Amino acid sequence: MSVVLEAKHINKYFRKPVTFHVLKDVNFKIEKGEFVSIMGKSGCGKSTLLYILSTMDTDYEGELLLNNQLVSGQNRDHLSYLRNKHIGFAFQCHYLLTGVSGLENVMLPAKKLAEKSLKEMEYDAIQKLKMLNIENLANKRASRISGGEKQRVAIARTLLKNPSFLIFDEGTSALDSETERAIQKELMALAQNRSTLIIAHRLSTIIYADQILVMDDGCIIERGTHDELLSLGGRYSDMWQAQQSQTKLIS
Repeated sequence: MSVVLEAKHINKYFRKPVTFHVLKDVNFKIEKGEFVSIMGKSGCGKSTLLYILSTMDTDYEGELLLNNQLVSGQNRDHLSYLRNKHIGFAFQCHYLLTGVSGLENVMLPAKKLAEKSLKEMEYDAIQKLKMLNIENLANKRASRISGGEKQRVAIARTLLKNPSFLIFDEGTSALDSETERAIQKELMALAQNRSTLIIAHRLSTIIYADQILVMDDGCIIERGTHDELLSLGGRYSDMWQAQQSQTKLIS
C-alpha cells in the first residue's frame, strides 16, 4: 500500500520562558485506507503532534510528508492549499467563522480551491447539511448555534472537501451523551475507506484501529493493534483496564 502520511524524527520545543522538549523523535507512517489512533494521558504531546500533522504548526524539527510530498519548509500559501485539497479536520475547536452562516462555513474550503461554480458549491454544501439533518442551519450564523451543531457543520465541511486524509480529535466530552454518540457515529462513517488519524480519549472507539500509537512524555512508547497492546501488559493495557472499570462503576 502507498504511504499517505509519514512523520520522520519529529521534535518540538517550547522555548519560553524556558526550553521544554515537547515531542521527542516521533516516527510513524499512515498507509492508504489505514485507521491509526494516537492516545496517552493529558500533556503527553498528542495535541501538539496533531497541529504539526495538520500542517498548522510549522515550528518543529524533522520531516513531514503528505502523499510522498515534503511538507516541512513549505510556505504558508502552499500549506493552505494542501490542507484544503487533501486534509479533512474534525477538531474540538471547530474553526468556524462565527460571523457567517452555516452554509458559508461549509462552502469555505471549496471556494478557496475554486474547482466548481458557486452554484455547484452551494448545491453540494446543502446536500451535505441534509445528510447530517442540519439543513436548518444553512442560513443561521455560526455564533448562534450550539456546540453539537457546530461539530456537525464542521463535519459537513469536511464531507464537502472529500479529502484523502482525515484527522479527528475525538474529544466531545462537553456535549450531552446523545449528541456525542451521534457525532461519533458520523465521524466513524466519514472515516470509511479513507486514511484516518484519530486522537483518542475513549479507548472503546479505537479497538478496531489498524495501528494504535501510545504516547508518554512526548515519545511513542508502544505501538500495535488493540489485541497486541493488551498482550504486552503495558501502558495501553493499564489504561484499558482503568476505563473498563470506570464504565462498570457508572453503569
